[in-house]
Amino acid sequence: MVESISPSGYEDEAAAVWQAEAREFADEVSRDCHGNTDAIVHQGVGPRVMLAGHYDEIGFLISHIDEEGFLWIVPVGGWDPQIPQGHRVVIRGKKGHVPGVIGKCPIHLLKEEARNKVVPLTELWVDIGAANRKEAEKLVAIGDPLVLDHGLVMLQQDFVVARGFDNRAGAFVVLEAARLLSKMKPKVEVHAVATVQEEIGLRGAKTSAFGIDPMVGIAVDVTFATDYPTMGEVVKREGRVKVGKGPVITRGANINKHLFDLLTDTAEKSKIPFQVVAEPQGTGTDANAIQLTRAGVVTALVSVPNRYMHSSCELVSLGDLEACAQLIAETVVRIKPDADFTPF
Repeated sequence: MVESISPSGYEDEAAAVWQAEAREFADEVSRDCHGNTDAIVHQGVGPRVMLAGHYDEIGFLISHIDEEGFLWIVPVGGWDPQIPQGHRVVIRGKKGHVPGVIGKCPIHLLKEEARNKVVPLTELWVDIGAANRKEAEKLVAIGDPLVLDHGLVMLQQDFVVARGFDNRAGAFVVLEAARLLSKMKPKVEVHAVATVQEEIGLRGAKTSAFGIDPMVGIAVDVTFATDYPTMGEVVKREGRVKVGKGPVITRGANINKHLFDLLTDTAEKSKIPFQVVAEPQGTGTDANAIQLTRAGVVTALVSVPNRYMHSSCELVSLGDLEACAQLIAETVVRIKPDADFTPF
């Protein structure tokens, strides 16, 4: 399944599924010209609260088709250049999905000095089996997006792996939180938004937050789990974050103090396990864009612990997803329309 990864505005499978699920309970579901999808529950009840999870993912675009029919590609988002080589891919072509593989010279044929070097992302090509450029152009075109072709696999406990949990996990959480809220009685109008183009600059959150003009915004993303080998020094910088131990609530400059307190207090009262991390500046998430919209928005960031981020096999816990949705729903119910979120 190919998700929205580029500034394309394509109607893709992820958006179609998300919208179909939202229509089961939302008062209104719409998609803007940027590609953001907004599901509203309790429309008109009170001030607006925006829940945002981006459903774009890192990938590539075709930049050149050579005479032999090989596709040269450029990265979309922050790739680790060690990851893509030798992987199967799926391209969103003009007539549907086109399978291919990112080629690589066999190690047997590499010179000694080249064996320990990482091939730059700009030197990767895709082989779709085309005989020449003319044959390739019947299926694909310059600018077509592609992603690594990896599906979902269940592991032990309630752990699952797939590509793109950054941030299909967050998009699911805001949708599930909105579904829970549709059966509750909040005093605010809730906008659950699946945003686009987060991986290339938080672009969808900027435009959707401007249009919604919320009083409160809660972004949901994945964050770095630090509970696996080689993370010793990383823990000192990023904090101790474990998969399966509940939502991660960020504290710092990007986060409103009172909203942080409301989240943690709700978690404690509802017996939802949670973890806290510190961020001294703007986060690299939709929370940053939301906070800085218009004259400023009361903002928080709730994250899903994620192992192996920006790889083809990201790992999350299903229990963490459920706990994040529950925490957000129960927090939103406690937001008062006349609440004073002034930090000092």
